[in-house]
Amino acid sequence: MCGIVGYAGEGSAKAMIVSGLRSLEYRGYDSSGIAIVKRGRLTVRKESGKLKALEARITDPDFDGPVGIGHTRWATHGAPTRENAHPHVSADGRIAIVHNGIIENYMDIKAELIRDHGVEFVSETDSEVIAHLIRLYFEDDLVLAVRKAADRLHGSYALAVVCADDPDRIVAIRRNAAPLIAAHCEEGGLIASDIPALLPYTRDVYIVEDGELAIVTKQGVELYDEDGTRMKRTRTHIDWDIAAAEKVGYDHFMQKEIYEQPAAIRETLARRLSKDGRILLDDLGLTKEELGQTDRIYIVACGTAYHAGLLGKTMIERYAKIPVEVDRSSEFRYREPLITDQTLVICISQSGETTDTLEALRDAKRRGARVLSVVNVVGSSIARASDHVFYTWAGPEIAVASTKAYTTQLVSLYLIALYMGLMCKTTTKDEAAVLIEGLRGTPALIQEVLDGQDKIVELAKQHYKKEKIFFAGRGMDVATAEEASLKLKEITYINSFAIAAGELKHGTIALITKDVFFFALATQTKLYDKMLSNVKEMKARQAQVVALCKVSDPRLSEAADDAAFIPDCSDEIAPVVAIVFFQLFAYHVARLRGREIDQPRNLAKSVTVE
Repeated sequence: MCGIVGYAGEGSAKAMIVSGLRSLEYRGYDSSGIAIVKRGRLTVRKESGKLKALEARITDPDFDGPVGIGHTRWATHGAPTRENAHPHVSADGRIAIVHNGIIENYMDIKAELIRDHGVEFVSETDSEVIAHLIRLYFEDDLVLAVRKAADRLHGSYALAVVCADDPDRIVAIRRNAAPLIAAHCEEGGLIASDIPALLPYTRDVYIVEDGELAIVTKQGVELYDEDGTRMKRTRTHIDWDIAAAEKVGYDHFMQKEIYEQPAAIRETLARRLSKDGRILLDDLGLTKEELGQTDRIYIVACGTAYHAGLLGKTMIERYAKIPVEVDRSSEFRYREPLITDQTLVICISQSGETTDTLEALRDAKRRGARVLSVVNVVGSSIARASDHVFYTWAGPEIAVASTKAYTTQLVSLYLIALYMGLMCKTTTKDEAAVLIEGLRGTPALIQEVLDGQDKIVELAKQHYKKEKIFFAGRGMDVATAEEASLKLKEITYINSFAIAAGELKHGTIALITKDVFFFALATQTKLYDKMLSNVKEMKARQAQVVALCKVSDPRLSEAADDAAFIPDCSDEIAPVVAIVFFQLFAYHVARLRGREIDQPRNLAKSVTVE
């Protein structure tokens, strides 16, 4: 994985592909390459590092043509070298492929190709077997060869294939997760792994569904199902502005997206609340009868979305009184969870393409569960596979480290919890009205944090050289600590830890020394006294402690070395506001450390491998 772009037309494939790959840089990658087909000849250029390194190698005007495919790779099998970069080419140089995903049985196929056909491999990747396998099956029909090869492949993949002997088209196929989008415009046919690559040319796209094959030419796009039957597909219209995917004056996409959170939350609330405060979730199709029969809920997610799920559990259990378990997608289906037709599974994913979460969803449905997804991307794989969908309306999130997707996920889960509670009559209208009022006030509270960054910048300057930072809290602050620690890890590479404060004395306190910088989260009023004890424990071991409190309750700050504050709000709203403080802290620390904030090392935006 990570980014695929292809073009078939009469113009410059090189220019179209480079433009598309540049728009997908936000996904994170470590090498790139392009294959061009022109007059029955296939030429490939690849390079490790960022896209500008590849651009320096393709300045020759002869390296261009009307058809081509390109790729930005995030290393899984093999180091980020030129040899391991995509496109990969068959031994005779006639077929080139780009691949997102994982080929789980590539070792068996590779051994067969070496043993029985004398193929010599030049990379360490799983993807190279695809090019050789397609060549093995190719006679005079590229589509048939791609289908035969795909039938041999186990795993998840989106493939785009070009052939010197079939020079006018791109053949693409998708199976098991990895996203793929096709389109046709004045310039010709296009294929890509994500919408931003196509937006400069068209807003009407075809979503290539799981198991489908696409043929892209300058005349248009043809879609076929697994049986080879041509399909009629309505195009999906993309209605968000391309400017939303640009920095528009900000230094980094992450900075822009942090600042967009008040607007993103307002948009999410506007889609789901009437003017008189009624929650508008009838379109989910989640009926009162279904909820009444639900004996348990699983929330399944990865990374940042998992942390949102931890708070979602608290809110659903508090308002709907239904037992909730939160599980990591990568572990969920392997532990054989107790799922029946009375189980509701809530899947959370910004991209809607997270492979671990999609596979967990499919497994849950096979076991009889109903699935509600909370996603940000309309028409994504998880959204299409779910029984019910709640869109977060955060707009495109470009930076690898998620910010506005997280806070809109929290707001969405809060609304879902209230909706369930009202339907189940475990929550009164008055109780719901209090939380709704708090949610409506959240954008203004976040704006206060954004406008008053002086203390955050000061703390960043004081502590950006630290190599060990702890985050600890109690109650709802535990999930905030987890997310704050993840943000710091992602973009600063500092070895940070998050822990429920009450667990410190059960082993972790052995790590606390005078070199440790310790954030004590204290936004949960009922747990102030408990947190005070934890702060004193840290101070007794000479840790440098900074407390994060509400303006209205600064008691804990007196016991710490320093204190910072968020605006006054309810304990339930505090996690939505407090995390913005820590997003900004991570951002400023990363700037001071000179990190590549939008594309941190080794990370990808949309994780389409298990």
